[in-house]
Amino acid sequence: MDNSTAVPPPIEDLNAWLQGFLQPTVWVEFSALAACILVAWGASFLLRRVLGMQEDRSSVLFGRSVVDGVLFPALLLALGYVARAALLKFVPLAVFKVAIPVLVSLVVIRVGVKVLRVALASAPWVRALEHSISWIAWLGMVLWVSGLLPVVLNELDAITWTMGSSTISLRTMIEGALTASAVLILALWVSSAIEARLLRQAVGSDLSLRKAVSNATRALLMFLGLIVALSVVGIDLTALSVLGGAIGVGIGFGLQKLASNYVSGFVILAERSMRIGDNVKVDGFQGRITDINARYTVIRSLGGSESIVPNETLITTRVENLSLADRDVWLSTVVSVAYDSDVDLVIRLLEAAALEQPRVLRNPGPGVALSAFGADGLEFTLGYWIADPENGQLGLRSEINLCVLRSLRANGIEIPFPQRVVHMKALS
Repeated sequence: MDNSTAVPPPIEDLNAWLQGFLQPTVWVEFSALAACILVAWGASFLLRRVLGMQEDRSSVLFGRSVVDGVLFPALLLALGYVARAALLKFVPLAVFKVAIPVLVSLVVIRVGVKVLRVALASAPWVRALEHSISWIAWLGMVLWVSGLLPVVLNELDAITWTMGSSTISLRTMIEGALTASAVLILALWVSSAIEARLLRQAVGSDLSLRKAVSNATRALLMFLGLIVALSVVGIDLTALSVLGGAIGVGIGFGLQKLASNYVSGFVILAERSMRIGDNVKVDGFQGRITDINARYTVIRSLGGSESIVPNETLITTRVENLSLADRDVWLSTVVSVAYDSDVDLVIRLLEAAALEQPRVLRNPGPGVALSAFGADGLEFTLGYWIADPENGQLGLRSEINLCVLRSLRANGIEIPFPQRVVHMKALS
């Protein structure tokens, strides 16, 4: 059936719409639209204050400001529909014929853009995808307002081709792609909301476990969204069995390392042998774990450099975890004094030098041991514990060494220079 005859020509629709703006009742529509804007803004502002969302800039519903999120245009669209239904009984509509399509496009753009910014903020192609969503939404709004949308849909429906026993039209392909995109964006939205709720105020082992749950939840939702999207497009899911077998063979041969890293990532997060915030040493590189992803782990050294370590390496090789039992780290420095020095005084001075630093723990406190009888003097080892190794170690060791040097000089204790005896043999 050809539906194009049931739709007025675009020129007649445009003329009728322009004539509506000449009616006095258009001011009633403008007043109603202004009231809807004020009510939507006030409701969004109150909800933002009541829920304490002023500082949560990653919120999809609220955004960085009242009008930046999805909530404001969504409320405005709902109020617009109510106002249009109420005014339709009393006055001819002109303003709301444009306002409703514009608000629908605005909601679509807000949802797509905000979800992508929250879920895929680090992806380089997010900006291009945001522009694509905006252009598609505004193009649909223009076609809707101008009355060309049914005509364009009918023309797209007439472009068909046969694939096997199925006949597919261009309209079906476009509608399926848009529906699939909407389903995937919804899945990203839900998974991002769950991840934000799980990771909020989580630290240590609890953070690692919640990270594992959020990764698994996102993967599951994306998989379900993909299945629904393929069903909407019209792809027979039973045909994916052959594809699944091919993927299994590919993982077994070509993607073995990749699959191993993903499995290792979930194992690390589940058993919590390494957690976000732990200080570890892997393959000679020491630093603090800043993130554990499904495929790799990011380790940041005290110097600021970052190492991306595949998760399989953390499972199959030896890893020193300095924070597994507790976060306390033992440091030491060696001091050499002359053999005729007062040993008891040296021990007291070294302990006092360590205790002057607030980062040094008092329980257990610092300890001093006569560690060796050196070639040039007595060697003492000053050992102490700290609870914040992520704040650096070199600066603290330097401060303690400077304090030791000042104390020894103030008490007349000699730090010996290397001494060597040279025997001169007379020539006959």
